[in-house]
Amino acid sequence: MNMPSSRRATPGRLAAISATLLILLSPFLWLLQMSFKSNDQILQFPPPLIFTPTLENYISLWHSAFSASFVNSLLSASLSTSLALLFGVPAAYALSRWTGRGKHSLSFAILVTRMAPPIAFTIPFFLFYRWIGLLDTITGLVLVYTSFNLPLVIWMMQPFFDTIPVSLEEAALVDGARTRTVFTRIVLPMVTPGIAATAILCFLYAWNDFFFALILTRTNARTAPVAVVNFMNYEGWEWGKIAAGGSLVMAPVLIFSLAVRRYLVSGLTAGAVKG
Repeated sequence: MNMPSSRRATPGRLAAISATLLILLSPFLWLLQMSFKSNDQILQFPPPLIFTPTLENYISLWHSAFSASFVNSLLSASLSTSLALLFGVPAAYALSRWTGRGKHSLSFAILVTRMAPPIAFTIPFFLFYRWIGLLDTITGLVLVYTSFNLPLVIWMMQPFFDTIPVSLEEAALVDGARTRTVFTRIVLPMVTPGIAATAILCFLYAWNDFFFALILTRTNARTAPVAVVNFMNYEGWEWGKIAAGGSLVMAPVLIFSLAVRRYLVSGLTAGAVKG
């Protein structure tokens, strides 16, 4: 079957796509090649395009406090994403099935909490955490990230639940299924792409956060983005370690996104069409 001319990969389109990819990926590729250079090679001008790669920067990071910060980032991002989905998905389902007055006002109120800039919450969180002893703890970071991701989960998941016919659930209830069974065995499998897309966005927010981690942590719960900044000190900027740390910070996000890319594309596309 002949492919429509609008879908054919013409040389012009391939060139445009290649140029776009090169522009988008060039910062990452530049950072990655820096991570395999020595500081002397990085500071050379013009920068050498052909060089002998070295793992010195990654080995130095492995034996420094950065490794603990990397684990802190993984823990805080994973736990906060799990908690946000655990509470946010049922809340979105309840909001979707609620037909009473005040539904739209409540939905807007939930969204408003996500619109406010992080700086508006920083001082209250700092003072409250200092009072109850949660400063510089993974638990404190997880609670902050969960509170910010909950509105995102509710707002992203509600359109997916809206598309599921209520009659389908009513038929299952008539057949003797319990409400919990209907939700876990029938409704949830039908919104799996939406859950995957939402989980990625929640993980990205928590993983990329710099502001809250900088204010609410010191040494015990310091995350990877904050640890990278510590390589810029009064003795000079350790470019090799900064590049290696930046490459490692991007790695989990890329791996996670590639692993669930099928659900991510279908989930975001469905949300765009239905929203």
